[in-house]
Amino acid sequence: MQTSICKPNNSQNPDRISARGRVTDGVLDAIGDTPLVQFRRYLDRDDIQLYAKLEYGNPGGSAKDRPARQMLTTAIERGEVGPLTTIIESSSGNMGIGLAQACRFHGLRMICVVDPNAQSQNIAIMRALGAEIELVTNPHHGDFLAARLRRVRKLLKTIPNSYWPNQYANLQNPISHELGTIREIDEALDGDVDYLFVATSSTGTAQGCRNYLQSRGRRTRVVAVDAVGSVLFGGKPGQRKIPGLGAGHEPSLARDQTFARIVRVSDLDCVVGCRRAAQREAVLLGGSAGGVLETVRSLQERLAGKRCAAILHDSGTRYLDTVFNDDWVQATIGVPAEEIKRRVNASQGRVGPVDINTLTIRESEHQAEELSAVAS
Repeated sequence: MQTSICKPNNSQNPDRISARGRVTDGVLDAIGDTPLVQFRRYLDRDDIQLYAKLEYGNPGGSAKDRPARQMLTTAIERGEVGPLTTIIESSSGNMGIGLAQACRFHGLRMICVVDPNAQSQNIAIMRALGAEIELVTNPHHGDFLAARLRRVRKLLKTIPNSYWPNQYANLQNPISHELGTIREIDEALDGDVDYLFVATSSTGTAQGCRNYLQSRGRRTRVVAVDAVGSVLFGGKPGQRKIPGLGAGHEPSLARDQTFARIVRVSDLDCVVGCRRAAQREAVLLGGSAGGVLETVRSLQERLAGKRCAAILHDSGTRYLDTVFNDDWVQATIGVPAEEIKRRVNASQGRVGPVDINTLTIRESEHQAEELSAVAS
């Protein structure tokens, strides 16, 4: 096992050569430059250009590879992390995998605090990469995220020379997406995007994308996709079964954040979106990605003639026992396979309503008009 920290490379340099077609300097240097694929079959109309950023193309399998590398590399450069430091983080899965990968590369010990909603396969991947798992079994005041954070703070007090990257407050989280994810989309589409759809949890991805677009004077409107039952953006807490989307406890990073639109999706929307993507586009996507795609589909009548991009955070291969399992969907969400199939094949948007601007599930005429009016 490596005993010294590798010197950080310049892989976050916006001017670096594309990772495609070159030999990368270690696995962390291979993060980024993920595929941008035009989805021509997902929607029910052909006058909308929909481009999907497939973040499962990162070596750790998700968009979280980007902030994991950025946070750890920055901490190493600042001298906050050394060869004997123990990294401790709370995660529902993907960030844990990204950090486990980065810690293994640098020869660092890592402890990841998870809860029962974490996918079993994600936990197995973290362990395979050398991470130690701390499982929180009881929610704190009904919230597992709050319970995980309490456990993190307890571990920090008891383990000498420990460090918490804290994806929920670390500004390197959105910076990683500002330097990478959105830059790649913007360059590939020559800055011509009307709407960008992004799932939210820590809100790091959405923030980084918004900041990049604003700094370059782009007209792109960022639509943040949140979960029903999430407390983000003033939402009411409720039960959620799809990990990686929404939050039961508002992270510091999410406070006072504003986006062009906030749309809430249900667990059922996520399942339908994942199944439809597999059926229409031959792509297996993770739960939050299904919610993002169903948001686009629910608004397709107002997006005619527009160019849209959607950031899809991870792969459905880690959700085969849940989102893609009829028995799990029936037992957990209470929807039979026949109804799922009907919704997947339904045209003209979702069967259910959409919540825009976190006001109510019924849109006002003004909101509907504003959504369709894009500044030229």
